[in-house]
Amino acid sequence: MDPKILVAEDEEIMRITVVDHLRSHGWQIDAADSGTRALELIKQNDYQLLLSDIRMPGLDGEVLLAEVKKVSPHTEVVMMTAHGNTDTAINCLKNGAADYIQKPFDLDDLSFRIKRILEMQLIKARCVSLEHCGGQRRPIIGSSAPMQKVLSLISQVSGSDSSILIQGESGTGKELVAAAIHFESRRADKPYVRVNCAAIPEGLMESEFFGHEKGAFTGAEKTSVGKFELADQGTILLDEIGDMPLDLQVKLLRVLQEREIERVGGKHPIPVNVRVLCSTAKNLAGEVEKGNFRQDLFYRLQVIPIEIPALRDRKDDIGELADFFLGEFGRERGLSFDLSAEARQALESYPFPGNVRELHNILERVSVLAPTSKIQLWDLPTEIWNDSAAEKKEKIPDNLAEAVAEAEKKCILHVLKKTDDNKTEAAAILGISRKNLWEKMKGYGL
Repeated sequence: MDPKILVAEDEEIMRITVVDHLRSHGWQIDAADSGTRALELIKQNDYQLLLSDIRMPGLDGEVLLAEVKKVSPHTEVVMMTAHGNTDTAINCLKNGAADYIQKPFDLDDLSFRIKRILEMQLIKARCVSLEHCGGQRRPIIGSSAPMQKVLSLISQVSGSDSSILIQGESGTGKELVAAAIHFESRRADKPYVRVNCAAIPEGLMESEFFGHEKGAFTGAEKTSVGKFELADQGTILLDEIGDMPLDLQVKLLRVLQEREIERVGGKHPIPVNVRVLCSTAKNLAGEVEKGNFRQDLFYRLQVIPIEIPALRDRKDDIGELADFFLGEFGRERGLSFDLSAEARQALESYPFPGNVRELHNILERVSVLAPTSKIQLWDLPTEIWNDSAAEKKEKIPDNLAEAVAEAEKKCILHVLKKTDDNKTEAAAILGISRKNLWEKMKGYGL
């Protein structure tokens, strides 16, 4: 989306000249012939930058700057000043202006300064996103029908600004879905801020969300900007929203309805333009019935609900996820990990109560502890080994040759595990040559 700029200049020829030049760069430009009109437009629209003359009749540039910082803190301000007014311009810098340029000025110099400020806005947005969402966006892996339905829904809802409630068991990937919605939206180059409601002490939650003024409470030695202000023009994810206390739920509802926040100890509201995404492992409808969550807030958040399936309900994705994770761990260690047929089958049969997070952690552990890059069944945790063995316990082949082969395979696996994958020692225990063991392992896909 092209940056939107407002030019406030009372001299008509200067105003038209500057507007035409800036439009030639592809920026969206609005114009105001007075400070009063400029303030009206700023209250009605979102501007990345205001270019304002200092000396204007009625509401001059200094007063306009002060008002803009109240009603639209994210809007950067560049002051235009005539020769001899540099002291005033410097005072404007002290009060929050991003830059000033002295008349008469070169139009190319003006556009260069504006480009630099807009680029810095993008850098700040990326820094905020990296700080609060834990790094770069990760891909969502899954070709199963349930996950393809989720991916399709992400594409449908990303273009809107509607509130979204993402629900699913712990470890299913709710944060990945939220990040995907933000980075596919028109706010992708704006801040993305994640707040874990369960990790913030209740007494500090309001300050974390909305910020506080200096001296608002004991220990508030300076003004602090809250998460909603940091996310202005972008997206905020309220993770584990079900753990938010009731008194803060009331204030959050007001923010969603009024689109403004008030810092703790503040004296005036601050407008914010933030898309709100929420996630929870709790059943919020059930929490409403228990009186733990406000019904009006629940309906306000659940404009678009997205349910993330548990890993046991998308078993077709386990192999794909395992290969992806092992590929990541392999690149970190300079190895090429692979799953044996037995290990892959065991993983695909396991119910994974911890969902994708549990699969990820298991494979990370295995990639460190496995003696070779070929992950065998016995390299997996005992619970997966036992679960796989229990599932196969009653599956006895009817064909005698198949039954003998299956027994031989199990015997080889047992001895290999017993010898920590030492082929020479295993062959000796089995009573066959090492070459014969290799041939049998190759035939059984071990």
